[in-house]
Amino acid sequence: MKNISLILNAILFVAVAVLYYLHFSPKSNAVAGDASASVSDLKIAYINSDSVLKYYEFFNVNKEKLESKGKKLDQDFRNRAQSLQNDITSYQSNLGSMTIGQAKAVEEDLGKKQQNLQLYQRSLEQEIMNEQAKMNEELYARITKYLKQYGEEKGLQLVLKYDPTSDLLYGGTAIDITQDVTNGLNEAYKAENAKPAAKADSTAAKK
Repeated sequence: MKNISLILNAILFVAVAVLYYLHFSPKSNAVAGDASASVSDLKIAYINSDSVLKYYEFFNVNKEKLESKGKKLDQDFRNRAQSLQNDITSYQSNLGSMTIGQAKAVEEDLGKKQQNLQLYQRSLEQEIMNEQAKMNEELYARITKYLKQYGEEKGLQLVLKYDPTSDLLYGGTAIDITQDVTNGLNEAYKAENAKPAAKADSTAAKK
């Protein structure tokens, strides 16, 4: 029987593109679609999505968690694969002393273990993909929610994404809101994480 080599595919982490268009009525008396609103009234800004992802704490924390989980699952798979390889090596070493019936039975058992290991591999890959998709969805929701709030506060009608894959080839520094958005996202994330701690301290004080 040929040696069986099974290795879990490397976990690839793809940076999430952040693109969100803000459409809302200005706080002034003019309404969307009013003929009095010209193109010159349109306020536009952009963010460098690579920079946001690089410095956004939520993204970094959860990416590390996902990578750590991936490494643990990968090690578990490797341990199981090594156990199967040991069984194969043992079978090959003892093949000469086995009857045809015994050899066939062992081969069938090894074949089942191999199939189970392959199914386990696919389940691990799917689990990681699901976790990554879940994180990407939350990341997108957080950034777009903040951009909408930021846009309303600053009177922006449009926020563009700038990175090597975008159609935005140039953007002046005057409309670059990357730093403001990153700071705001991190402040919101920090405040969010501080709430459980404050609640725990309040509960402990009551006791």
